[in-house]
Amino acid sequence: MKKKKLTIGSRGSALARWQAEWVQSRLTAQYPDLEVSITLIKTKGDKIIDVPLAKVGGKGLFVKEIEDALLNGSIDLAVHSMKDVPTELPPGLGIAVTPEREDPRDAFFSYRNVPLAELPAGAVIGTSSLRRRSQIAYHFPKLQLKDLRGNVDTRLKKLANHDYDGIILAYAGVKRLGLEDRVTEVLPVELSLPAIAQGALGLEIRLDDRETDDFIRFLHHHETSLAVTAERAFLRTLEGGCQVPIAAHAVVSGSRVSLTGLVARVDGSTIIKETMATDDDPDRLGVALAENLLDRGAREILQECYEQENQ
Repeated sequence: MKKKKLTIGSRGSALARWQAEWVQSRLTAQYPDLEVSITLIKTKGDKIIDVPLAKVGGKGLFVKEIEDALLNGSIDLAVHSMKDVPTELPPGLGIAVTPEREDPRDAFFSYRNVPLAELPAGAVIGTSSLRRRSQIAYHFPKLQLKDLRGNVDTRLKKLANHDYDGIILAYAGVKRLGLEDRVTEVLPVELSLPAIAQGALGLEIRLDDRETDDFIRFLHHHETSLAVTAERAFLRTLEGGCQVPIAAHAVVSGSRVSLTGLVARVDGSTIIKETMATDDDPDRLGVALAENLLDRGAREILQECYEQENQ
């Protein structure tokens, strides 16, 4: 006999709640007799709001406490933004389902509604992302880049107060919160290659919990899973605890997966970028692209980062 209750674990930000409530609404529509509740959990990343994420280590900052709740059985299902999920998961846990992805691009918000390319020299752009920082510095070296932390609402308030001339956010979160009309422009991937799995959700469960797996299986989206697998394999191959700008974006057409990956210096002085495609294994594609970039100079960038961390 299947369980009659299912508890979702989520962060407490407006966006995280929207994502958890979206999963909750889909489950209750699919299974009218299933009682689905949401437990809000504060993560380390939510508590540290005055330090750039790159300085406190990005791995698991927004998921560890939620995964702990999964492991101890206080929740049955975790709803994550996949871009926050480390490539290595705790033993006993797994991402069972990736629903259909929202638009993975970045969105630019301008104080005076001026497009990024038309801003004057010295204009201040807010972002907490090394990935965005490096690419904007590369394309627009005359702009100033300043750290920006907080949830979507907090960041938009800082823009409204003119603490910044513009800020960059993930378009997926903006759309989910119904804020599209405030976007100055959606940045093309050629200008700002997205974060790994940006716009995708990950539904994490205990691997031995077949009932929850059965309940959520209908939400799985095959093309999104292929794209996310390729992007996360790229990140996994490069990753080593070093905070370096890394980006990847996969496009799926039938069985063909095309993956563009990037490794850069934070100041934008060097960007190494390549595209590869396959009709076979998206995981192998991600590994192959990462190895290609390592051979083309990414290994030196990573090594420089390691040396700086050890000084």
